[in-house]
Amino acid sequence: MGSGNANSSVRNVKNAIIACLVPLPSILFYLSFLKNYDSAMNNNATKFPSFWSTLWTWCYHHPLLLVNVLFFFNVNVLFWVIGLIQSSHWMIDPYWTVIPVMLVHYYSAHPLLLLGGDDDEHDYYFWRSRIVILLTWVWSIRLIHNYFRREKWQWGAKEDWRFTVLSQQYGKQWWWASFFAIYLPQQVFLIGLSLPFYVVHSINNHPLNVWDLVAIVICVSGIIIAYFADTQLYNFVTRNNKLKGLDEPLVPILNSGLWYYSRHPNYFGEQLWWWGLVVFAWNLGHGWAFIGALVNTMCLAYVTKLVEERMLKQDYRAEAFSLYQKTTSMWVPWFKSSSPLRLKNKNA
Repeated sequence: MGSGNANSSVRNVKNAIIACLVPLPSILFYLSFLKNYDSAMNNNATKFPSFWSTLWTWCYHHPLLLVNVLFFFNVNVLFWVIGLIQSSHWMIDPYWTVIPVMLVHYYSAHPLLLLGGDDDEHDYYFWRSRIVILLTWVWSIRLIHNYFRREKWQWGAKEDWRFTVLSQQYGKQWWWASFFAIYLPQQVFLIGLSLPFYVVHSINNHPLNVWDLVAIVICVSGIIIAYFADTQLYNFVTRNNKLKGLDEPLVPILNSGLWYYSRHPNYFGEQLWWWGLVVFAWNLGHGWAFIGALVNTMCLAYVTKLVEERMLKQDYRAEAFSLYQKTTSMWVPWFKSSSPLRLKNKNA
């Protein structure tokens, strides 16, 4: 028992150190760019060889390409290599909550996006930027808290169950297939979802208006709904684990609180958050930034299907969950379509 706890503690500390160090290549490179781009743009050949001058100039003119390059090498490649070494692709889960914070600060600091304008225009830019940054931090803190609470405050105790299922399906090919099945999609999702950050920090001549307020309300509502839904789910799982330890029957489904009105209120809250950011971009005349939220919603619909199939395969909850499906809205919280008892009697 003592040896097992000691090994778990060592692994936890090791994974925490790895997780804290792993983004440093991108951070240090970006800080070097911010420090040196001005001299490079002014053709200071005495300070920079032609290669570095060309590189900093390219980084200045291509903020979207630069962030994709950094993501590809620092997240896709480095996270993948670490996952292969550890035989566990756990790290992308906690970093899903961190990367958007890094992205919003990346866009807010990129010099090309700090466009000129009069003082009033900079006021619009400043306040909209600070609002979005603050909201992103609140969203991230909520999600990272939920992740570590669920994982019992352990770093890398286990990987996402969906990755484990995929690894079993791919077998010996998983070592290379994992790069395409896990990491490349994360780049599509996270860079796509964060496109509103790019828009907010590239448009500074649009006055704050009622649509900014609407976006704030949608984002905050999403965060609040997701928080309460995840907390109710956590309490439900904790109670069932205690019942399991006492060899008592488990409660088959969570059918109270927000979960009474929606089968996946946590997913609904998360979608509200991302679509609220889209409203910011739409208000600035760049509705095309919705593409990331749309792709994520479509992916989440597929994930919902997988989760519900998994629930129906568990004997102790299959019947109860089947009734739950027939009476309860999938995402959007709504009133029951019929009483479970009436449906059960009708099916009998």
